[in-house]
Amino acid sequence: MKNALFCLALCCLVLQTFAQRVHVIPEPVSVQEQPGDFVIDNSVVIIAPSADKQLAGTLQWFSDRIATATGFRLKEAKTGAKTLRIVLQKEEKKEGYQLKVSPQEITLTAADPAGVFYGLQTLLQLLPPDIESSKPLNRRWSVPCVAIADYPRFGWRGLMLDVSRHFYTKEEVKRYIDEMAKYKYNIFHWHLSDDNGWRIEIKSLPELTKTGAWRVARTGRWGTFESPQPGEPAKEGGFYTQEDIKEILAYAQARYITILPEIDVPAHSLAMIAAYPNLSCTQLPYSVNPGSPFYKKEDNALCIGNDSVYLVLDKVFTEIAALFPFNYIHVGGDEAYKGFWDNCPKCRKRMQQDHLKNVDELQSYFVKRMEKILQSKGKKLIGWDEILEGGLAPEATVMSWRGMKGGIEAAKMNHHVVMSPWEYCYLDLYQGDPAAEPPTYGMCRLSDSYNYDPVPDGVDENISSADKEISGLNPSPITGISST
Repeated sequence: MKNALFCLALCCLVLQTFAQRVHVIPEPVSVQEQPGDFVIDNSVVIIAPSADKQLAGTLQWFSDRIATATGFRLKEAKTGAKTLRIVLQKEEKKEGYQLKVSPQEITLTAADPAGVFYGLQTLLQLLPPDIESSKPLNRRWSVPCVAIADYPRFGWRGLMLDVSRHFYTKEEVKRYIDEMAKYKYNIFHWHLSDDNGWRIEIKSLPELTKTGAWRVARTGRWGTFESPQPGEPAKEGGFYTQEDIKEILAYAQARYITILPEIDVPAHSLAMIAAYPNLSCTQLPYSVNPGSPFYKKEDNALCIGNDSVYLVLDKVFTEIAALFPFNYIHVGGDEAYKGFWDNCPKCRKRMQQDHLKNVDELQSYFVKRMEKILQSKGKKLIGWDEILEGGLAPEATVMSWRGMKGGIEAAKMNHHVVMSPWEYCYLDLYQGDPAAEPPTYGMCRLSDSYNYDPVPDGVDENISSADKEISGLNPSPITGISST
């Protein structure tokens, strides 16, 4: 009896160890583990189609990644004792792949180079964690035998980086993109402007970066800092030149990541207003905000009744549209304090001329006008869910951050929606015991994000929408999910 119990316990231990060999994030559609390993060494060669230049770049990237940690340089060949075989097959789902690992061969089948790239990301996760090493390590590099089938549920899988409140260097942005690629994100939402800094060179408006990119230095808890003092030097910040932007765009494209630029208007515009004071209703001289309280005290919203605002924004978006190839530009539209508009003669005149009932419709007027400006440059508009207030622009896409209500409303109006409700998708919230973390405004545990389904009851989802080209979005209202 004791021997039987011992054997049972041993079997359970073996099964548990076997079951824990494969850990992939995000979880693939299908995983079938099998006994054995594929060992990577100097004898491994890559067999792949040679006609696709984009695929060639992906395989070079993978070979470099492997060589960095292992010291083994995988070379392309027609035959070999142990092979990594790449197969392009049109029948596979777009961005999907099948990965089959046996002791002598790894076969990766995909419809396109993007699917190959995601399959290789999975293969890297199957290797020991030391694959992240920045220098060669002398160890056994084994991949567990497994059959994996995977494809994305959504065509839009986004992650935002706010470079206004904290400026990140060009190299830091690239490292962020690398982390996105590892987890198969494909939209980099780049928040390039806010009250706290203007971060992109606009050649026709040099004051945006000369003044708007810099603020006084402060440390401590954000939102409690002392306001800028008269004569205090503004030396903290930075911006990206247009050449920097092009370099980062190419870096992201090589990793199958599309960049969505955001210029946040009409509110969150204090950095722009600091550069050009005539753009606000008050037309007072303001400093770029360093993280001090200012809401309702300083006018951080553009004057909707001022025609100069639209001339400036046309210049901004002309250069943005020329730089970024994505069909979409994000215009923000969130958290606008409307008190200054309500008391502004120019805004009230605009409301009278265009028969606008209230300041919500005034903001809607602004967003609709922004949509026309973007359309004139061959782009489409996306904004936060506040753009629903006062009436949604005819072809606007809504990114729903204040919960799911705005997204549901827009979806039922047959507008595209990207779900990003803060309580499930925001990474700057408490993720554990608040006593052990910096102060913030809400809780989002890992389990909350994992259990969140962005498609609510009553809204149809077309699963095959991921097969559509991302630049055209999806045929269903729920386009995807984005974290901030």
